[in-house]
Amino acid sequence: MIQLIVNGQSRCFPAGEGGGAQHHDSSGGVLNITQLLEHMGLQGKRIAVERNGEIIPRSKFSQPMLVDGDSLEIVVAVGGG
Repeated sequence: MIQLIVNGQSRCFPAGEGGGAQHHDSSGGVLNITQLLEHMGLQGKRIAVERNGEIIPRSKFSQPMLVDGDSLEIVVAVGGG
């Protein structure tokens, strides 16, 4: 499990498979933003993600980068008039 702070709330997520050794959490797992969004039911939506104060480009969502204790801000774009 990886514990993350998402939009100010502490939440735990199951770690994904594989990834680089430097991104392993204490349980040996990794998680990327794509997997996180799937766990949150947000896949396919227009989303902006900030990790520890840095905006993450969509092209890096599949890279294993999330580690225990990371702080994320996730903004979902809502259309309409």
